[in-house]
Amino acid sequence: MIRMTKQTDYGFVLLSHLASEVAGGANAPELAAETRLPLPMVSKILKLLVRQGLLASHRGVKGGYSLARPAAAISAAEILQALEGPVALTVCVEGTPGECEHEHYCTTRGPWQRINREIFAALAGVTLADLTDGPALQLVQLGHRADVTAAAAEAV
Repeated sequence: MIRMTKQTDYGFVLLSHLASEVAGGANAPELAAETRLPLPMVSKILKLLVRQGLLASHRGVKGGYSLARPAAAISAAEILQALEGPVALTVCVEGTPGECEHEHYCTTRGPWQRINREIFAALAGVTLADLTDGPALQLVQLGHRADVTAAAAEAV
């Protein structure tokens, strides 16, 4: 199974929250409270996203975090790369020679690289703005997390 880490999942939640019109910018404790995520993890993710250029950090009494660019200019692929590293389904896809002892005679390396490119292209075609639209986000903003799954299923 291909699965993101909890940190990456939380990163998408935080970025989506910041991208919403209701949130704008916020500090780490506010974001942790509003998203119901643990403050230490939120702080860690926010710092990482600043280092990767997806968030801007603002100092001072009214300081906090905001998106570094418009949500429509940030792709899911960028977010995933910032939090997980290069998108690679297998070691040979990363492109680092010598990582796999079978690379010289592997018949599946080429197809895996093609699959990886297609997945990356699909992720690159979805923006943070796309992820923040729809009934699921509206329910989260209203505090109805339990209803999010049902609303998302109905929307599909």
